Amino acid sequence: MYRIWQWAWDRFGARHRWAGLAVILPAGLPIYLFWSFLIVAVEGSRHYVEASVVTLGALLALNLYAGFADRKCYRPVEQWVAGHDVDRATALKASYSFARRAFSRSLWLAAVGFALMSVIVGAVAGAGGPRLAQYGVLGAAIGTATYLISLHSMLEATARPARVAIAGDTSIGDSLPRARPTIAAWSNMTVLGVAFIFSVESAMLVSAIVGASPPPFLFLGIGIALTVGFGIPLAVGIGFSPSMRPIRDLAEGTKRVAAGDYGRRVPVVQDDDLGVLAASFNRMQAGLAERQRLQQAFGAYVDPALAARLLEQGDDVFTGERREVTVMFVDIRDFTPFAEANTAEDTVARLNALFAIVVPAVVDAGGHVNKFLGDGAMAVFGAPNDLANHADAAVSAAVRIHRLVAERFGGELRIGIGINTGVVIAGTIGGGPHLEFSLIGDTTNVAARVEQLTKATGDAILVTERTVDALVSRPPGLVDRGAHPLKGKSAPTVVFGLDPVVTHSRRLV
Repeated sequence: MYRIWQWAWDRFGARHRWAGLAVILPAGLPIYLFWSFLIVAVEGSRHYVEASVVTLGALLALNLYAGFADRKCYRPVEQWVAGHDVDRATALKASYSFARRAFSRSLWLAAVGFALMSVIVGAVAGAGGPRLAQYGVLGAAIGTATYLISLHSMLEATARPARVAIAGDTSIGDSLPRARPTIAAWSNMTVLGVAFIFSVESAMLVSAIVGASPPPFLFLGIGIALTVGFGIPLAVGIGFSPSMRPIRDLAEGTKRVAAGDYGRRVPVVQDDDLGVLAASFNRMQAGLAERQRLQQAFGAYVDPALAARLLEQGDDVFTGERREVTVMFVDIRDFTPFAEANTAEDTVARLNALFAIVVPAVVDAGGHVNKFLGDGAMAVFGAPNDLANHADAAVSAAVRIHRLVAERFGGELRIGIGINTGVVIAGTIGGGPHLEFSLIGDTTNVAARVEQLTKATGDAILVTERTVDALVSRPPGLVDRGAHPLKGKSAPTVVFGLDPVVTHSRRLV
């Protein structure tokens, strides 16, 4: 059936419903005719031609009315196909609204239509007044059961080509509310509908063969009794419901995965399509768990902000761009004698203790640690992500680092911090699989030289004049240290000492 509607969609676009309906109507005619012929046969009549005319008219009237009645609801879909300015989400919701409304409308139309058709055919076959009323009730039950069997799947097949085209590769369908009843309920109703129709029509067929003409209510009673007595316990209870357990397992598994729990596998206990689906889910879950482990390991070696952006957008996001940034170098004073006098384990532990202070302080201020340089580190504020007031953020991070180091180590470990602001080229540098996000330009060199200059000036923190000019809020504790020659620079560089104690105290006030 899906191929019919897909063909209609590919060929006729917005008018695919009518084209598909023209194909589906002849396929439904035998179902209507069989029911009408059963009534004629039970009544012992020979008016099959007249019954065929009545049946064909009822079939056309029901389907044409349903098609026109649901046209307004389906209009946003047709307008989207025609190229009008209709939002995709609106068109997609309209397709679901169409299916729900068409189902409820068609269900009562089927009950009324089958009831009227049964009464008219019964009258043509010669049935009297009381029997006609019973045929009306029986016809309403058969019509309802018939449409329960096929209507939901037919409507979904009708709307599927449009929904696929509208949604495309977007996620607009992910957040739509899920309709009730569920697929399990639809399947149960289908099974019970088949059981009911088979019971009723089999009883009528046997009655026609033996030449009996019992009250139509008897057939209704037989159908209900067999459905309740055998259909529900056998088809639904024993045959169908157990196969829904794997589907519920998958639904529960998706909820766990959405919550970040990849540790529980879905049991694979069947060798059919559901078993294949469960195995595929487990492989997907294993892949997600591996990706999470890689992301965690990646984040341990790369700044979390960089890791998140790379995983989200790909490594081509850092192809190279000019940015104004503030660069900060942190270095440990007299670390070489410490390393020579202590074991390798103690040396690494001391470095890690320092970087446990530096990294969070930089990240909290909006920057990231770009490199670890032996006994020092280079941090950047303003790349790769934009950061307003990057100079202020760098100065704030430097003051915090100095304070925390003093609190943690006292006089056992001293650091120097150099800060400079300027334009750099930011991008990924390297070859093959070995790439590194790096900053290219004189700005980084000056920041490194200024950090070395702290040894000569005796300042814990030195900032360049360019950084001071870039500050939105000039901190207290700045002292002009004059112009100093720096290696690789033809002109002296003006630097300012920053007393972190004064700056921190004034900010607290």
